[in-house]
Formats: sequence, structure tokens, C-alpha cells
Amino acid sequence: QVHLVESGGGSVQAGGSLTLSCTAPELRDYQYQWAWFRQVANSARERVGCPDREMSYADAVKGRFTISHDNRKNTLFLRMTNLKPEDSGMYYCAASSKPYCYISWRDYDSRGQGTEVTVSS
Repeated sequence: QVHLVESGGGSVQAGGSLTLSCTAPELRDYQYQWAWFRQVANSARERVGCPDREMSYADAVKGRFTISHDNRKNTLFLRMTNLKPEDSGMYYCAASSKPYCYISWRDYDSRGQGTEVTVSS
């Protein structure tokens, strides 16, 4: 396991944008598969996106959210645009020592504590 720290959450009006960051100082990108998850109201924790070859995103965020990473800084980003109230919730990053984009949060070796996003209408 490695220590992951999310940041960048906050409050924004509908239609606005936020960029979340996940840092892992001791992580080496090529050793791990990253992913972003979220838990919004009345829903189970879901995978938002995983930066594999297919760059897969959840249907609810396609076209609005973009994942990128800075290898030099061991940082994963989640750029969120055109935010909606239903995007409000906790956002988490995760890392797996295996090169798979697991669907389940529990399959990741390392998991962050989350950062909160609130979108007002």
C-alpha cells in the first residue's frame, strides 16, 4: 500500500468546473494502475474513470470529466467540467499494483481518504 492524498474539492455552482488532484510521493506511475472513484448521494461507490489504454469513464461523466497524470510529480488529476448537482459527493483516488482497471474499489491496494465536491443548482 502507498499513501494517497486527494485535494481540490470544494463548492461550485452548476455548470462550473473543478480539478481534483491525487498525489502519492512514493508511487511510481509505471508500477501502478490509477483510478478515480466517487460516492454520491444514495449511490454505491462507483468508478469514475481509469486511465488505461481505453481511458474508460462512467457513462454519467463522459464528455465532462477528464483524467490525466503527471508522471514526474506522481500526481493524478480529475478535471471536471459542466458540473451538475448530482455530481456532489466524495471523490477518491485509488491505485493497484496490478495493471488492471478494476471496477470495485476494494480491489485496489491503495485508497485515498477522499475530497468532497458540492455542486449547487
